[in-house]
Amino acid sequence: MIPKYNKIHNRFKYNNGHYPHNKLNELAYGLIKEGTNYEKEIGDFILDWQDDNAFLLAKTSGSTGIPKTIKLSKQAMVNSAIATGDFFNLRPGNTSLLSLPASYIAGKMMLVRAFILGLELDVIEPKKSLNINTNKNYNFAAMVPMQLQSNMEKLNTIEQLIVGGAPVSKVLKTKIQHVNTKIYETYGMTETVSHIAVKQINGQAKSETFKLLPNVSISQDERGCLVIKAPNVASETIITNDIIAIENENRFKWLGRFDNVINTGGIKVFPEQIENVLKDYINTRFFIASETDEELGQRIVLVLEGHEIVDTSVFKILKPFEKPKKTYTIPQFEETTSGKIQRKKTLEKLK
Repeated sequence: MIPKYNKIHNRFKYNNGHYPHNKLNELAYGLIKEGTNYEKEIGDFILDWQDDNAFLLAKTSGSTGIPKTIKLSKQAMVNSAIATGDFFNLRPGNTSLLSLPASYIAGKMMLVRAFILGLELDVIEPKKSLNINTNKNYNFAAMVPMQLQSNMEKLNTIEQLIVGGAPVSKVLKTKIQHVNTKIYETYGMTETVSHIAVKQINGQAKSETFKLLPNVSISQDERGCLVIKAPNVASETIITNDIIAIENENRFKWLGRFDNVINTGGIKVFPEQIENVLKDYINTRFFIASETDEELGQRIVLVLEGHEIVDTSVFKILKPFEKPKKTYTIPQFEETTSGKIQRKKTLEKLK
């Protein structure tokens, strides 16, 4: 039987303290009154979760447009938590670590999973270098790629780690291959109440394709973009701008964003695929974009963060139509709070 959102599991703990349903608001008030900013955000979320409304508000990341606030069903969040628990075999009394802000869906869902699945949740400040208790073992945790990069030496205390909010670079994937922690890249969005698919990115079971969570089905529209049906977490069909290749009914490969696709001389080019090739050869953050060209329609350009100059000889590993025709540098990229590069806003700074 699926629990309702107003039921808190009797094994739930917050920083070693036991908080049943009738005590959870006391925790929230304490966090709001005496806590730091990130703890106040947790307190606010707990009060929202405990109120009589069946919905709550959540902010989208704004990685591809203006951030917006949307309404989420609390029961859909419960359903998502159960699906994640089933996929990762999480059980009551398992330990979990919250190192993400509760102002966004990833942090909110770590709390909901603990409420519903009966997890013992440790909460630390959501910053780049994390104060993880390396003397304690955690069954489950979540990070953004920037945190994964900055806390490699602390990962052995974590059994299973999900990483989302931004793509995991090829260089970072190489670094984590010999880590004992099972690390999974996630695919999802606020509208799908966190992830609807995951793929292991290290160890013998690593994969190039995302595997769907239970009760999720996918298809493609006429653009080749992913269409999601996940009735347990989203009441409507979700049409994305993510171009994919479907392997089978349970797996797909992410190719790039439709809104980033470049048509150069009649050939469609995915910037993300070029970036994946170049990541081993460029030591600073960068992305591939385009600008108007009279002959080609669009020509490919390379945008670098900082003042480093790239030796154009590295472009020889690319196909002729993939090679950047010009390179731009900018002191600092525009980005979201989760570390995603905001390409359009960054390009506007070049004008």
